[in-house]
Amino acid sequence: MSTVTETNQGRAPASAPVPPAIELMGISKAFGPVQANKDISMTVAKGAIHGIVGENGAGKSTLMSILYGFYKADSGSIKINGVPTEITDSHDAIAAGIGMVHQHFMLVENFTVLENVVLGAESGALLKPSLAKARGELKRLAEEYELDVDPDAVIEDISVGFQQRVEILKALYRQAEILILDEPTGVLTPAEADHLFRILRNLKDQGKTIVLITHKLREIMDVTDSVSVMRRGQMTATIETSTTSPADLAEAMVGRRVMLEVNKPPAQVGETVMEIKDLCVKDSFGVERLKSVSMSIKRGEILGIAGVAGNGQSELLEVLGGIHPASGGEILMGGEPIDLSVKANAGHRRERGIAHVPEDRHKRGLVMPFKTWENTALGYHNLPKYSKKFGFADQGAMLDDARGKMERFDIRPPNPQLIASSFSGGNQQKIVLAREIESNPDVLLIGQPTRGVDIGAIEFIHQQIVNLRDQGKAILLVSVELDEIQALSDRILVMFDGRIQGERLPENTDEKELGLLMAGVNPEDQQ
Repeated sequence: MSTVTETNQGRAPASAPVPPAIELMGISKAFGPVQANKDISMTVAKGAIHGIVGENGAGKSTLMSILYGFYKADSGSIKINGVPTEITDSHDAIAAGIGMVHQHFMLVENFTVLENVVLGAESGALLKPSLAKARGELKRLAEEYELDVDPDAVIEDISVGFQQRVEILKALYRQAEILILDEPTGVLTPAEADHLFRILRNLKDQGKTIVLITHKLREIMDVTDSVSVMRRGQMTATIETSTTSPADLAEAMVGRRVMLEVNKPPAQVGETVMEIKDLCVKDSFGVERLKSVSMSIKRGEILGIAGVAGNGQSELLEVLGGIHPASGGEILMGGEPIDLSVKANAGHRRERGIAHVPEDRHKRGLVMPFKTWENTALGYHNLPKYSKKFGFADQGAMLDDARGKMERFDIRPPNPQLIASSFSGGNQQKIVLAREIESNPDVLLIGQPTRGVDIGAIEFIHQQIVNLRDQGKAILLVSVELDEIQALSDRILVMFDGRIQGERLPENTDEKELGLLMAGVNPEDQQ
């Protein structure tokens, strides 16, 4: 015994291995007959940036919702930093050091940054001491993690990039050591996305653990240390990011090789179909959202509109689609003016050959409790093909038509009796696209065509848009995804603050120049 003791004298004790930040073991979750997660196990190293990718409906968000306490697993267990942890709600998650930044920010828009950070984490019955304490802590966190934001700014007055910083600050203020981010760059400019990644690397350097859910494979390759791939509710692989490629990840997600580039022949551009002259729009508060916007759209071309969300693109689509009246200007279809008054509606636009895939499929594109066959006929239900004698609707014809659309657009599961809310986001988007594209429009308005859509569905949607262009249709495409705008567009207009900031050809520009225009900067002034 004495000999053993002597031989160990003067040696530093062996350090114990650092347990993983997150261990999920045998996690399963079902919603009725739908098995969202099936016996999933996943380990995330402490101080790492770990990506999760997968098709829509693969179970990514469900898994992270279990980790954050929104759902309770049917079976399985969780360890946080090596300690078995029961997470029944978000309070348990926060107590375990877990924070989550949701795709749709959970902020009170008419509160200040400081008030939003403190909300739900007040240190007593009196608000003033809580705000004073939070102000000092906010300053420290902002300096430590490059999260500068004015604590007295009102949320509705700051950009989405700064709003995202507030969400991260909220989590850090609650002492989160593990941060989950769900599709964090969907509404950011390229410069804001780059800054976010600097923040994430800074957080990692400070020992924080980050889980990143994204469908953007380039982001996975740029910022993560490891990545897990999910397919149909199961974990199919967890690999070191440095050992894989976007093409291999896409194949693992979808189960087949995926074309990551848009394959389109040169545009055969025809005559002008729609002309917009000095279009002005005011919102319900009298604020001007479109300021003398003019443009033309021609047959056989895709005209892309780039810009950060909130710069007039939504209002442009809503006026063109008959959802919102204009306060000035005119729109011509085939040289004839269309009604821009409050009397106009989406039905009027459809009669003029304008179809619309709205930016928000839940709010504008679908009636979520309706069945698929009802949604595929929505807005077109008065067409003769859907009518029996004496004006009665022909439900059989609608069902048959829905089955055909579901087959042609690969909508899964191919059951027209299922309600819209039963489908994943990508399949919901395909339902809207099938309805509008197959209406044979002269002009297709399409907003955020692949928002929240997986890589396999993106490939399909892009090809449908190109096919429609090649049939001689005019397409107005609005997207916050610059790579999507550059890949699909034949011409690009950039909007900033309700105006056209510039026009470019995709082959003559790059992401940096478009990003500057999106921020209201003329690149020529930078030279």
